[in-house]
Parts: sequence; structure tokens; C-alpha cells
Amino acid sequence: MPVWSIILLIVLVLLIAAFIVLMILGRKRQKKQEEQTEEMAKTAQTLSLFIIDMKKLRMKDSGLPKVVFESTGRMAKLAKMPVLKVKAGNRVMSLICDPEVYKTLLPKQEIKAKVSGVYVLSAKYVRGPKIEGGKDANKQKKVDKFLDRLR
Repeated sequence: MPVWSIILLIVLVLLIAAFIVLMILGRKRQKKQEEQTEEMAKTAQTLSLFIIDMKKLRMKDSGLPKVVFESTGRMAKLAKMPVLKVKAGNRVMSLICDPEVYKTLLPKQEIKAKVSGVYVLSAKYVRGPKIEGGKDANKQKKVDKFLDRLR
């Protein structure tokens, strides 16, 4: 048996082993995430919030409580996350927002939101500015502005 075929066989076995290990770890993480999602849904409260500001910030710049920062993993501390600065009653606070919910919100908007701890799970519009037409309308406006500049 030639040397190159032995090396190719060893590399193939290592790749298969790595794939199996990644599959097992992925299933464990997926189960853990599902459990956390269920727990967050159980502890969620409905709050009336007024959005003061919305930004994507790193955890250290977000103004979240120190306890949240310390209990977060290393990679999450480095990643940018959607953060809402809201007024709930007479308190101003910062909340982490679900990325899908973040796309549907605008500043200076009053919403009814399901909040679990410092995480916004869902939001319904109450009053304030509305997003018109979604993503496609925004793309069309950009194209129209570009074409107007060319004329």
C-alpha cells in the first residue's frame, strides 16, 4: 500500500471522528438552548415600555448590570448585541433584545413587551412611529434615491 493512501486514510478517519464529536456536542447544546428558552418563556412578564434609544453594542458598553456582564461567556462579551434603552414607568433601563424583535422596532415608540430578566422576547406596537413596508420598501427607497442622483 502506497504511503499517500495511508496518509489519506488517516486524514479521512480523523475527519469522520471530528464530525461525530461535533454532532454530539451540537445536540447537547441544542437541548440546553431549548431548556433555557422554555425557562425564559415561563418567567416572562408583560411590560409597557417606551423605547428611548436602540443600538447594537458590545456588552461592556451597553450599560447592563454588572451581574449580567460577569455571568456571560467570553464570546458573547465580544459580540455586538441589540440593546434597547427603555423607560418602564419612571425607571430608565437597558435591555437586551431578540434580533428578530429588534428589526421590528423604532426609537420613540411605545410597546407592550414580554421581558424575561433583561431580555426582550417579543414586542407589540402600541403607539409611535411605524415601520412601513418592511425591508423591501427600504431597498426600493435606496434604489430610487440612487437613480435620482444619476439623473
